[in-house]
Amino acid sequence: MQKAYDYIIIGGGSAGSVLAARLSEDPTAQVLLLEAGGRDSHPFYHLPAGFAKMTKGIGSWGWQTVPQRHMKGMQIRYTQAKVIGGGSSINAQIYTRGNALDYDEWRQLGCSGWSYEDVLPYFRKAEDNDSFDNRYHGKGGPLGVSQPRAPLPICEAWFAAAAQMGIPRNHDLTGESQDGVGYYQLTQRHYRRSSAAIAYLRPAQHRPNLTVKTGVQVLRIVVEKGRAVGVETPDGVLRASSEVILSAGAIGSPRLLQLSGIGPADELRNLGIPVVLDQPEVGANLQDHLDLFVIAECTGPHTYDRFAKPHLSALAGLQYLLTRRGPVASSLFETGGFWYAEEGARSPDIQFHLGLGSGIEAGVAAMPQGGVTLNSAYLRPRSRGTVRLASSDPLAAPLIDPNYWEDPHDREMSIRGLKLAREMMAQEALHPYVLAERLPGPNVRTDQDYFDYACQHAKTDHHPSGTCRMGQDAQAVVNPELRFNGIEGLRVVDASVMPRVVSSNTNAPTIMIAEKAADMIKAARPGSGALQ
Repeated sequence: MQKAYDYIIIGGGSAGSVLAARLSEDPTAQVLLLEAGGRDSHPFYHLPAGFAKMTKGIGSWGWQTVPQRHMKGMQIRYTQAKVIGGGSSINAQIYTRGNALDYDEWRQLGCSGWSYEDVLPYFRKAEDNDSFDNRYHGKGGPLGVSQPRAPLPICEAWFAAAAQMGIPRNHDLTGESQDGVGYYQLTQRHYRRSSAAIAYLRPAQHRPNLTVKTGVQVLRIVVEKGRAVGVETPDGVLRASSEVILSAGAIGSPRLLQLSGIGPADELRNLGIPVVLDQPEVGANLQDHLDLFVIAECTGPHTYDRFAKPHLSALAGLQYLLTRRGPVASSLFETGGFWYAEEGARSPDIQFHLGLGSGIEAGVAAMPQGGVTLNSAYLRPRSRGTVRLASSDPLAAPLIDPNYWEDPHDREMSIRGLKLAREMMAQEALHPYVLAERLPGPNVRTDQDYFDYACQHAKTDHHPSGTCRMGQDAQAVVNPELRFNGIEGLRVVDASVMPRVVSSNTNAPTIMIAEKAADMIKAARPGSGALQ
């Protein structure tokens, strides 16, 4: 006889792992978590420097964008996690939240209950911070948040270079002010990755009311008489008596909704998919941060590039095992900050990540003598893209179109950010460490040169959002309680609900969204005293 579940959560990523742990705190609630990917058993998932392997295919669906029509048709590798813990298991572990004004803007867009003061308690609730316990940070939560273990002297030189440009040092980039440069805190505990799977699921895994199944791809959400009642898998239908919660991410969630007949009706009919609900906004409003970078060759072994050699790599592994220090203890991008491209911007609109090497990510060149990378990304793009289906085959890759630089303002600000990055790397404070800039290189001078360079070397910052946007208007996909508009018993809980992408990395905000959603779902459970 099939087991009865109250909640079925689709997707075991950052949000799904949080939800499974929090909802199963109620011993009377039967919770099922379904993840298409596998377990996080490979050691690369737990070593901080394992991030360098992730954008090259480990734990990923292996997708790419469609040709970007505003960038000479370039296609960009689009890493999306396919493993328990989702993005939190494969990302660079950078703990940022965006700017307080991002959330106040959400409230102004009709998302009541999502202002900065509304969401700050959930950021604090999630945290077990090794350095701060104040208005902005908390201790004792599930998620390890730590200072970096393995910065190098070149990081301090970069801070000095920023100061020469008038950019201040900031010792807490998720505190009172976002402005400036510093060390990012990392989602680590004891110098190991603190993914949502490790932080939330592992302590809950022995609860008798929590079932976690990996390697299960959901084919569609089952809707009967306007209510989501379960999911179809290759092995049959699983039913939920209370709610189906979709947490498959900003690409996976709209993809599954469309496979279920929920989305733009004309497009679904053209693919032969029976229409359950015509909702054109499903898969629309895709936002992402596009990344441009500077790579410089170093004057000596000042970064971790030297450890790419097999014998030194083995030595680095031994150092980490014995001391929890060295290159393996580094996320490789724990240095960075926020500054301004646009005069009069309401808060920083450029984010920097200093990479302690070259060739760290897929598609990024490596320097033969060792190098350093400085990434820059424009944080508040105006361009909007889509996630659509290529076919009705649930195993087919979706059509991911971030539509980068549709709005010329995004192109202008991105190039300004790259110019700032080049200026930083040329400062006197970095002369002892930097031999010469190799990319973009001395031949890139005009705006057309910058555009041509970007169309060869741009990459995603892995921050897709907005494709099931939250709001109170009739076109919104979900309401501020994250209930799906037009289908009962269905919620979406992940980065897809963001009405606008936050001005930073998106993993910590996604965990916050799930923490807040868990409280709303618990409050709606029969017997809680709240209305269903």
